Amino acid sequence: MPDIEELLDGARVVALPMRNRFRGITSRETLLLRGPAAWAEFGPFAEYDDVEAARWLRAALEAGWSGFPPALRSSIPVNATVPAVAAAQVGSVLEAFGEVSAVKIKVAEPGQQLEEDLNRVAEVRRLLPRAAVRIDANAGWSHSEALEALRRLVDFDLEYAEQPVAGIPGLARLREALSSARIELRIAADESVRKETDPLAVARQGAADLLVIKVAPLGGVKAALDIVSQAGLPVVVSSALDTSVGIRAGLALAAALPELPFACGLGTVALLAADVCDEPLTPRNGRIGLREAVPDPELLQRYRVAREREEWWLERLRRVHALLQAEAPRSGN
Repeated sequence: MPDIEELLDGARVVALPMRNRFRGITSRETLLLRGPAAWAEFGPFAEYDDVEAARWLRAALEAGWSGFPPALRSSIPVNATVPAVAAAQVGSVLEAFGEVSAVKIKVAEPGQQLEEDLNRVAEVRRLLPRAAVRIDANAGWSHSEALEALRRLVDFDLEYAEQPVAGIPGLARLREALSSARIELRIAADESVRKETDPLAVARQGAADLLVIKVAPLGGVKAALDIVSQAGLPVVVSSALDTSVGIRAGLALAAALPELPFACGLGTVALLAADVCDEPLTPRNGRIGLREAVPDPELLQRYRVAREREEWWLERLRRVHALLQAEAPRSGN
């Protein structure tokens, strides 16, 4: 493990404006690290505690200091992502992604009504009648709300519904209720993988049909590959609203998987109004080619955060690095 001074010496903190509000934010703050193998990203959201953030730093150290496993493919299919915008804004959001064969649509936004979700999904389906459409509720519905919503949304020929309710028991109960109601719809687990102490619990308990896998929250590409191999379920590789540097790690995972049955949620740089690379890792014809992501020094300076925010991130880096150092003797790293 590199010492903290080496990390701090290569650390750059940026805030990138977003095209639309997403996850309740309009600017994405993140910390980039210059390692001997590559640049890496450490971007746990501000509300995450240090224990959760430690997995993100482990993933960054893998990317910057160890490198990625061999790739089995050089081009990765990706979906467009539509935030919880008004139906009238859907077209402009999709334009940023170019031609895609799959779209993920955010639903169950706090403060919004089901009719707004239905209108948003209907507009995507109108504009892209042949696309694979999936929805993501981020565990925003109760059991009864999810049943009502999915009864109506299933008419749009959904590919799957991602984390419609919270928790593994909630997903299992909902799957059983959908089956009883003869509603045929795959259920994908996201938070019930990356937020759990045991990321395999959802698969063991038969609470999902597929898993959404994100590199940073799971501790790196190698750790994610191990989870996938044990889970025995199809997976979708997704991002955590990363810059191109973080997306590179997601692409490495997607490239290393034995099977890649679904388009990946790795086109999310298109949700940002700026990036740290002068050639961002954004989709072309629904795919992203596998290549390195090297930040441009001018862009790092342009989007550098204010001194107070920089100190907040650097102090966070110190604390989380200390946690990993404390764990190292027990884990043998």
